[in-house]
Amino acid sequence: MKRSSPKGRAAPAGPSQRQLRAGELMRHALVEILREEDFNDEALTGVSVTVTEVRMSPDLRHAVCFVEPLGGENADVVVKALNRHAKFLRGRLGRLIDMKFTPDLKFLHDQSFDEAARIGALFDDPRVAQDLTPQPPSDSWKDED
Repeated sequence: MKRSSPKGRAAPAGPSQRQLRAGELMRHALVEILREEDFNDEALTGVSVTVTEVRMSPDLRHAVCFVEPLGGENADVVVKALNRHAKFLRGRLGRLIDMKFTPDLKFLHDQSFDEAARIGALFDDPRVAQDLTPQPPSDSWKDED
């Protein structure tokens, strides 16, 4: 079932260009803040965090930030610490970005690295690898004269 906008047009399937641009602006600003800021939190001290993606709500007032600590260690602890400092980070973002509203931040662990590792392990499985290697052509399809 398709969603419809109030004017009867079909709603877009994915984020708008505006949302994507704002998300990238936010991602770059967050990277700068996390790189420069010293947090008085044991969970974030000496931890390098990668901001992989920022998804903006259609009204640009909420941002979901996907993060991955270097090495993927203690991801849950790091994400909880970032969510504790979300208001502070929002205040710093307000000074760096040029947007009408500084969005509320929510941090989530990016599962794509774990999923990529799982798929890589599947490809390394010998049972799957045998299906991926090219087989010599069979001559059984040729017409016999």
